[in-house]
Amino acid sequence: MNLESLKSQLAKYSQEHVLDYWDELSEEERQNLAAQIEEVDFETIATLVAGKDEKIDFESLAANAETPPSVRADGSGAEWSVEEALQRGEAALRAGEVGAILVAGGQGTRLGFDQPKGMFSIGPVSGRTLFQIFADRLLAIGQKYGVAIPFYIMTSDATDAETRAYFEENDYLGMSSDDVRIFRQGTMPAVDAKSGKLLMASKSSLALSPDGHGGTVRALDRNGCLEDAKKRGIKCLSYFQVDNPLVNVCEPTLIGHHLLSGSEMTTQVIRKRFAMEKVGNIALAEGKVQVIEYSDLPQKAAEATDADGQLKLWAGSIGVHVIDVDFLCRASQNTSSLPFHRAQKKVPYLDASENLVTPSEPNAVKFEKFIFDLLPSAKNAFVVEVLPSEGFAPVKNADGAENDTPKLAREAIVAQHRRWLEAAGASVADGVKVEINPRFSLTPEELRTKIPANLTIDADRYFDA
Repeated sequence: MNLESLKSQLAKYSQEHVLDYWDELSEEERQNLAAQIEEVDFETIATLVAGKDEKIDFESLAANAETPPSVRADGSGAEWSVEEALQRGEAALRAGEVGAILVAGGQGTRLGFDQPKGMFSIGPVSGRTLFQIFADRLLAIGQKYGVAIPFYIMTSDATDAETRAYFEENDYLGMSSDDVRIFRQGTMPAVDAKSGKLLMASKSSLALSPDGHGGTVRALDRNGCLEDAKKRGIKCLSYFQVDNPLVNVCEPTLIGHHLLSGSEMTTQVIRKRFAMEKVGNIALAEGKVQVIEYSDLPQKAAEATDADGQLKLWAGSIGVHVIDVDFLCRASQNTSSLPFHRAQKKVPYLDASENLVTPSEPNAVKFEKFIFDLLPSAKNAFVVEVLPSEGFAPVKNADGAENDTPKLAREAIVAQHRRWLEAAGASVADGVKVEINPRFSLTPEELRTKIPANLTIDADRYFDA
């Protein structure tokens, strides 16, 4: 796009200020800024700024919300058994029909860690990083079922280069480089909260931020990952986020529930501890499975109970899904399949006096999409409960915080692996840390065949591959 075209495009939406410093820029800086401008969907930005996008009446939605179609952690609620789900999921894995997608755009800022969060050391004994824990699981599953699991890793501008370097320098953590595809998610420009003008991060750059985990759909398509998955014969993708070391990636029973329910998108959840817990609420409303954020959920609806006195809206979102590839292909061609959400944020910007301003209060609106907003358009969307102790230990905050810390996550890993060992007949001394690499054993049942009878563990121990 030449300068006149840029000017014409910007003038149409009253955003001409973006080119105020064009004459001062080098050729490289001009190309960078022009490329950013070309990426902006100005029509969508104008609609969002004007507030003309469709609004959801969450109060009305929540008032009529019911428990979603689901299977509970004890296996109840489905027309099939847990064993049948396991067998169906294992068949899909053996057939090479399952891939994995990791959303890894976050940096460890809240952890006090200045690198991509996936590079954070979390193994309680091994010191393995989050990336290593996930790769080990995929290798173990691949070995068990005789397949190579393709690993699609979505980064952001902030994490892409370091993530690529990390995998290259560490020989792709034992995986084949052909099976690891790293791709970058899209961005959205931030706008001034009062004027709706695009904010500038510098004379040659818009103030851009990742477009949310819902940007996965567009990014998978644009980077050829959906095409790659179809060529490989992949029918569904196990989706998860980088901050959960306890996640059961490509877990056969979850995949089996997904397939037996005829679902295009299945979401794994944990049971809420109390009615107003700050998690997304998975509900059945207006005939569709969807998420009602805790901030949009009226207290009356949150506290509503069923005939057994249990919360109707008991299912809390944890960002773990199984999604059909064909469904993702369809969604990627539908620009309205995922709505944008607004967030008031503090965004540094270049002011009219050419000063970089770091605001002390929210000054901007960011727009992002959420992957769970695909649920209402998915056929037979389904919910599967997992116990937090078996599948959810997020790492979000630095140690010392009340929840979601590395210390608590490591304790959860140790507790789970202690249960496995004791169930397999081992004795683990109090205060001893244990950690099991999935390449040593994927399940408690498998562990029984790997350790000697009456094993006593009285010192920290890592069961390595």
